[in-house]
Formats: sequence, structure tokens, C-alpha cells
Amino acid sequence: MAEVKLLGLWYSPFSHRVEWALKIKGVEYEFIEEDLQNKSPLLLESNPIHKKIPVLIHNGKPICESMVILEYIDEAFEGPSILPIDPYDRAIARFWAKFLEDKVAAVINTFLRKGEERVKGKEEVCEMLKVLDNELKDKKFFVGDKFGFADMAANFLGLWLGVFEEGSGVVLVTTEKFPNFCAWRDEYINCSQNKEYLPPKDELLAYFQARLQAAAASK
Repeated sequence: MAEVKLLGLWYSPFSHRVEWALKIKGVEYEFIEEDLQNKSPLLLESNPIHKKIPVLIHNGKPICESMVILEYIDEAFEGPSILPIDPYDRAIARFWAKFLEDKVAAVINTFLRKGEERVKGKEEVCEMLKVLDNELKDKKFFVGDKFGFADMAANFLGLWLGVFEEGSGVVLVTTEKFPNFCAWRDEYINCSQNKEYLPPKDELLAYFQARLQAAAASK
């Protein structure tokens, strides 16, 4: 039997992407919780370039970067396909995954920063949400009729964005402004295939509020 380990963090949307893919494929794995303030020798050895999670270790061989890991899992293990079968649909899924990946930092900074930087961040995030709302019009998922690669890339928006909004009191998403995105988010949270794999929202909220308080105290 193949030995599979995942170096990650319970609250990380990037780790969650990988966990979800492994569970969809029915792959048994060992989850190793990392401490980013005291990184393990295994993490430093497995990802010497970026020294960050997640890292998938398959039979002793490390694979880094969550979206790269998703493609590896899709190709290396049997089970339901994560990327679409059709070449055009695969290209579309990769396009939206890249678009979403490039926007994660802007979303995080919107909530962790103050003043003018937060205002600029909110504007950028709202523009992104407009694009996504338009793309998701008359669509249940990003590509095809089931959750897949692009939806996994959007998982930060599916659950974590709502946690950030609740924890900070900064509301960006409403059904009036972004009805199609909100419909997708409801599918993301309530999809039977995904719901059981989501980390507890109350625990995520407590973690984020602690981060906000620590950031405020350090200023």
C-alpha cells in the first residue's frame, strides 16, 4: 500500500484543498500538523525552496504547492476525476484556478490591514467578485455539473471569506450585489460531497479573531 503523508495546518484552505482531493479519491493518508513558528525538519527538507505547507509526501517523494498537488493526486490515484476529462473544460478549469490563486493575497490583506490599504483591498476584492458573479451566472459550478478543480481553487472564498467577514465586521458579499456567487457559495458549503470535509466554522472564526487581536496588539 502506498504511504501518503500531508504536511499542513488544520485552518489552512490550501491544506484543505489537498485533503478534499485525497478523500474524493479514497486515499488513506497521515495528516501531520505543522507549526509555522517552529517548522519541522521534515517540512524544511521536503520544501526547501518555499518552506511552507502544504506538502504531499507519496512513497517518500514530496510534492509542493496545493494546485500542483491536486493535479498530481488526480493523475497518481484512481477514483473520480478532479480535472474535467474534456481538454477544453480542463483548460477553462485551469484558467479560473489561476485567476483565483492570484487573488488570495488581496483578500487576506483586505481584512488584516487598516485605513487606505483596506479601502484599496476592498475595491480589488469587489472587482474580483463581480467577475466571478458574472462567470457563475446560470451555472451551478465553475465547470461542468459537479465540483472540481476550479471550485477547489475557490475554496478560500467558499468558506474562509465568510469567516473573515464575520470576524472583522467587514462585509463584502451580499446576495443583492453578488447573487450568482452567493448561490455557488451555498452549493460549496452544503454540497454533500464537500460538507463533511469542511473544518468547523466556529473554530475557524475563533482562530481568525485571535489573529486580528494579535495583529492589533503588535501595532
